[in-house]
Amino acid sequence: MKTLFLLLLMAVSQQITAQETATVNIIIENIANDQGEILLGMSTQEGFMKTKPDFSSTSKIKDGKATITFKDVPYGSYAVSSFHDMNENKKMDFEANGMPKEGYGVSNNPVLMGPPTWEEAKFEVNKAEKEVTIRF
Repeated sequence: MKTLFLLLLMAVSQQITAQETATVNIIIENIANDQGEILLGMSTQEGFMKTKPDFSSTSKIKDGKATITFKDVPYGSYAVSSFHDMNENKKMDFEANGMPKEGYGVSNNPVLMGPPTWEEAKFEVNKAEKEVTIRF
């Protein structure tokens, strides 16, 4: 009986500690040209547009399109921000008036009149595979 109880306890604790994860495929379309690369970050609310993203990557561009895949992403709410680093200096370049020189986009493709907000860009990862499309 004691052994059965311990086995049951172990099974329940594994279920509690097992975290479901997903593969998130991010497709970026409408990129101005194939020059440079795409820099992309995916964050939870705490880090969105504030700190280093929870997941980040770069991608080369082919025919105005780039795809980045993150594996083992814990289920939850995320937002993606990305930009076209045409000169590969690893930062977004701006005009003198503060407008971006390079293409950019965030998840959900909101019409932006300033920096994106969490509410505009958030999406849920709650199944084994999630696809997010961003249009520059």
